[in-house]
Amino acid sequence: MYEENEVKNYFDIIDYVVFAAMLVLSALIGVYFAFFAKVKQNTPNEYLMGGKTMGILPISMSLIASYISGISLLGLPAEMYTYGTQFWTNILSEVFVAVIMAYAVLPVFYNLHLTSTYEYLNVRFSNTIRLMGTTLFLIKMLLYIPMVIYVPALAFSQVTGINIHLITPLVCVVCIFYTTLGGLKAVVWTDTIQTVIMFGALIITVIIGTTRVGGIEEVWRRNLDGGRIEFFNMDIDPTIRHSFWTVTIGNFFYWLASCSINQAMVQRCLAMPTLNKARITIAILVIGLWALVSMCCYMGLVIYAHYNKCDPITRGWIHKSDQLLPYFIMDIARDIPGLPGLFVSGVFSAALSSMSTGLNSMTGVIFEDLIKPRLRTPLSEAKASLLMKIIVVLIGLICVALVFVVEKMGALIQAAGSIGSITAGPLLGVFSLGMFFNQANPQGALIGGVLSGAFITWISVGSQAQIAQGTLRFPQKPISVEGCSADWVAKFLSITLTTDADVKPEKPIFILYRISYMYYTPIGTLGAIVIGLFVSYVTGNNKERNLNIEAFSPLIRKYLKNPPSSEDNLDLKVINQEIKR
Repeated sequence: MYEENEVKNYFDIIDYVVFAAMLVLSALIGVYFAFFAKVKQNTPNEYLMGGKTMGILPISMSLIASYISGISLLGLPAEMYTYGTQFWTNILSEVFVAVIMAYAVLPVFYNLHLTSTYEYLNVRFSNTIRLMGTTLFLIKMLLYIPMVIYVPALAFSQVTGINIHLITPLVCVVCIFYTTLGGLKAVVWTDTIQTVIMFGALIITVIIGTTRVGGIEEVWRRNLDGGRIEFFNMDIDPTIRHSFWTVTIGNFFYWLASCSINQAMVQRCLAMPTLNKARITIAILVIGLWALVSMCCYMGLVIYAHYNKCDPITRGWIHKSDQLLPYFIMDIARDIPGLPGLFVSGVFSAALSSMSTGLNSMTGVIFEDLIKPRLRTPLSEAKASLLMKIIVVLIGLICVALVFVVEKMGALIQAAGSIGSITAGPLLGVFSLGMFFNQANPQGALIGGVLSGAFITWISVGSQAQIAQGTLRFPQKPISVEGCSADWVAKFLSITLTTDADVKPEKPIFILYRISYMYYTPIGTLGAIVIGLFVSYVTGNNKERNLNIEAFSPLIRKYLKNPPSSEDNLDLKVINQEIKR
């Protein structure tokens, strides 16, 4: 029987030492690559691409760290606890994403010797399309980075007592510091260390939590009894939030956009000296994501097994499901010094890695796509490197400020959470038009991208508005409070009966607002392709354009009806010179 909440809500000195050690180590890595490494980060190539000398292991670890944010570490256990295990099946589609990226998409960027993925849109279409892609990417990252920092900071502030106004600027300043000084190499190596911390924190927590519950079999039994175990809901209804189809299909398109055309991902792959080594890093990425995602999902089962008789949210000990994991850590770590500090370090390591990756990739896009093409005279390598460091600092400060805007405007959190799908679908559609359809032209890419983006924005914003009003709800798995104190249970039942009596019938919701958010990216992608091909056909396809065959995916080059000859094919050096102008 659970009585009053006795969970420790503060850090011990050991916890502070562990957390501070992670921050100091990250900062020292930036100092090392700025002042003590054999090759200084004083050229654009070194600063953005690591001189193309990076090893497979650090790049792989960096990719893993970049895509497992603090939001994922907190959100996945909460998802399992609240809605069950159906979302866990998202790992099935990642293998197919990796194969397509490695053999159909990445060779295009390698053959064209690009630094920014959005340079491709200029090579294949026009500078206008390039600016559209760049703008969508920057908007997405400026909304995503503050969320990455704020969500874990808020959760841990509420359950550990760490002041959010202290911890948020602190971790951001450290991240800006090492990203500015050390460039890509500092980002990659800090990501590597932070990935190790993440894995270590999760493994230790999973082992301790499973042991406290009574073993893996007991964890599984309690979740089975609680209705959490569900992997194959084969209902094809598109309005179901998570079914086997919505999760696997939706995640396939979302991860294809996030991995194959995302600057943060591609930039690291292009930092590898050869395409084969880049493909190896992608394979390691998939294995790492499987491991981390599975541990996070299993952690949700452990949490439910621990609280299956007294839900801490209903009991009022915490307010949101995102706080379940930190609360659980503080609960089971009462007698284990340093474990809360280790886990906080793990979550903020995930946040730092996502932020540093975002800052570095945004800097590359701003410099290569917005500044460099507009310079009348090229900058020296030293001046270009200095300019990029200034850009990192400015973007970082903007993100710090936006963290506090997010805090004051809580209603924007849900809208910002869906921005990834809003931009991912149209961008994937535009890149797909360029790489897989030789008849697609600039007019089709522009109109297809804009219209599909507008459509996804409309249904996403409408859906979020319905959720905010409380008219759109999703069925949650059952919870129990029978193990809480008897007096509280009696009070809870009386309140529940009164509330149920006042429930009003729900109004019908527009069908498009009810579509699962997992389908936003597929709809945006297919919409951009269909509209783009139609507009291209109406406007004359590419009959008068001399296209570079290297801009097409290797999978379709042999199927092109009139592929450019070697004499007609534009020289890659000429292409790059045109891009620089």
